Amino acid sequence: MKNKGQELWRKAKTLIPGGNQLLSKRAELFAPEQWPAYYSKAKGVSVWDLDGTEYLDMLNMSAGSCMLGYADGDVNAAVIDRIERGSMSMLNNPEEVELAELLLSLHPWARMVRYARTGGESMAVAARIVRAYTGRDTIAFCGYHGWADWYLATNLGAKDGLADHLLAGLEPKGVPKGLAGTVLPFHYNKIEELEKIVAQNPNLAAIIMEPMHGEYPKDGFLEKVREIATRIGAVLVFDEITIGFRLTVGGAHLVLGVEPDMAIFAKGMSNGFPMAAILGKREVMQAAQDTFISSTFWTEGIGPVATLAAIRKMQKYNVPEHLSRIGALMKEVWLKAGEKHGLKVTCSEVLPLLFFGLPGPNPLAQKTLLTQEMLKRGILASTNFYASYAHNDTHVARYAAALDEVFAIIVKAAAEGTTENLLEGPVAHAGFQRLN
Repeated sequence: MKNKGQELWRKAKTLIPGGNQLLSKRAELFAPEQWPAYYSKAKGVSVWDLDGTEYLDMLNMSAGSCMLGYADGDVNAAVIDRIERGSMSMLNNPEEVELAELLLSLHPWARMVRYARTGGESMAVAARIVRAYTGRDTIAFCGYHGWADWYLATNLGAKDGLADHLLAGLEPKGVPKGLAGTVLPFHYNKIEELEKIVAQNPNLAAIIMEPMHGEYPKDGFLEKVREIATRIGAVLVFDEITIGFRLTVGGAHLVLGVEPDMAIFAKGMSNGFPMAAILGKREVMQAAQDTFISSTFWTEGIGPVATLAAIRKMQKYNVPEHLSRIGALMKEVWLKAGEKHGLKVTCSEVLPLLFFGLPGPNPLAQKTLLTQEMLKRGILASTNFYASYAHNDTHVARYAAALDEVFAIIVKAAAEGTTENLLEGPVAHAGFQRLN
């Protein structure tokens, strides 16, 4: 079987360190030597590889960045118009002011906005601002927050400080050793871990965390975090890069009922075009003036118009409601298929961002087998699913029929001890591990 994508992937790894720019898109995380790796076209929930094969994307819609679906017509039209009028100029684009007004209207607690173009850099901006505002260095955090030094410095003090947040055994090479001890992790829904950090480090600059990811807060967890931050004068930062705009039009914290001092958005709010926003209270955000945070391409015009178009479409069609409905259907598919085939499938709680686990002595091999067999049925799939507005009931039904066949294969292979023998390539590598 031809696979131009794998041929190009092998070449790419000789030219680009790691093969590409995003860890979670590396072919080895799915089905090594089988994953198509590159696309020629993407539209709605369909992706065409370099061989012209069409796949139904029932995975995560480009790491969660295309919440409306690939190449959404309304967003693309706004972007094309901006390109034709010029995406860059020595003058500023007015849409960034319009977008600031819209974002602040959705989050009345916030008063000011700064922009970046990616999630990782926006978190680096946030870390710089909170340290400038408080005059303090140490940050407590929970969850995944990108690639920057402020975050990876966690592993300078403990080799596997990020094991539950990112990847086990990650080496913080290239991170200045002087940052050791400046970033301290705690687990989601374990307030006692944060209390211990605060007892030993009462002068925190900030508490940075995902307000939720795979599970909901329990026993007043977020309220307790808010109280601690207020009490010690730390800035509470909610990283909404992944969860933002999925539960409601705006931050998930609006649903959860806890206000941060700063919130960060990127990914799905601009539907596939680079854009990120750092929102915050006026006194906190003004600290950006006391340091140096500046970049040429943070002023281009495509990101703001894409975000304006995407948010307005989310508002018009109540996109978050659709995401939860599709997510609920998918969760039901997993649980029913598991029950039918005698697989004890475990699922996460947050419907627009779903994950499931397979039991067995070799879950990575089972996961690889699942991906391999779903590929044969024209579906991109693994053990997670991010719903998009372009997904519909027909897509879920097609996925369900394929999964029924594949679960039967997985169960039979597990019983016979032949899981790895059925693989047409190596076992997939381990991927991201998160606290929440």
